[in-house]
Amino acid sequence: MNKNLKIIISGGGTGGHIYPAVAVAQALQKKYPDADILFVGAKDRMEMEKVPKAGYSIIGLWISGLQRSLSIKNLLFPFKVLHSVWKSLRIIKSFQPDAAIGFGGYASGALLYAATMKKIPTVIHEQNSYAGITNKILKKRVDTICVAYDRMERFFPARKIVKTGNPIRQDLHHIENYKTEAYQHFGLNPDKKTILIIGGSLGARTINQSIKQQLTEYMDAGVQLLWQTGKSFYQTGKALESGRLKVYEFIYDMHLAYAVADIVISRAGALSIAELAHVKKPVILIPSPNVAEDHQTKNAMALVERQAAILIKDQDALQNLAGEAISLLQNQAKQVQLKNNITTFDMPDAAESIVNELLKLLKKD
Repeated sequence: MNKNLKIIISGGGTGGHIYPAVAVAQALQKKYPDADILFVGAKDRMEMEKVPKAGYSIIGLWISGLQRSLSIKNLLFPFKVLHSVWKSLRIIKSFQPDAAIGFGGYASGALLYAATMKKIPTVIHEQNSYAGITNKILKKRVDTICVAYDRMERFFPARKIVKTGNPIRQDLHHIENYKTEAYQHFGLNPDKKTILIIGGSLGARTINQSIKQQLTEYMDAGVQLLWQTGKSFYQTGKALESGRLKVYEFIYDMHLAYAVADIVISRAGALSIAELAHVKKPVILIPSPNVAEDHQTKNAMALVERQAAILIKDQDALQNLAGEAISLLQNQAKQVQLKNNITTFDMPDAAESIVNELLKLLKKD
């Protein structure tokens, strides 16, 4: 190669878009240490904080999604899209990328649209079993579409699809090596069973309310809780904190969190499932009902049908979650079954596979 590889990566809004993007950046730098990588995200969204923490530069676009309710903000949407495409064209002209990769979210839509206008090789990655609106809009323009689920021909041209799986962060490999450090980090007792609660990067109202409402049941069972609340519920959760209840707005060191977890309570986002399959943890999934085409339930059912997870419906969590979680903690045979079966969903080389698809477009080995 006669010059350093230059790649733009875009995606954001939630951890489900951001962390696969970071994982691919890490895989790319592992193969090409001198690669120049620039992220493009949406101003005021979590990627503007999370991406720099991962060690990468990011530029923010003035873009946000349509509001579900009638809102004056929706009147600005067309102007935001035009402004973001225009700014993306300026970024591309300045940075001169060899290729662009999109991971979903409105910023990704603007950046990848601009890249295709400039005939730059493009790859998009769809994390879920039901395609997001941004990727569906881009499907005819981009060169390659990497997916994590089968039957994605429903949404995309079959000739462009490559099944790669969902990329996970490098620090989630070999989490068993971090156990001692993890207990010390969170101030937890290694002699007690630990439940990890993760409602997604932005939190999950039903899960949070359920933990609060049923907290006595957990404490009476003698277990420890490591609870990621998200921003909106953090102060409420923090007020309940005790020696056996550790509360965080956001857990940055997820490799340590998984290391201490005996079981996990989680939403059923595609990234969460990919991580749980890799770290091989028994999991109770509570799919969010507030997503397109109820795709989290579809994600969860793929595991449940192969006895790889337990599913509790969102409307049942306030009543049943604590009982199910404590029962699972006490059932070693069920834990082993869930761990063994969730392993079959692990695609640990997903990030490398996406990088390889990108390099094919650039005709590099």
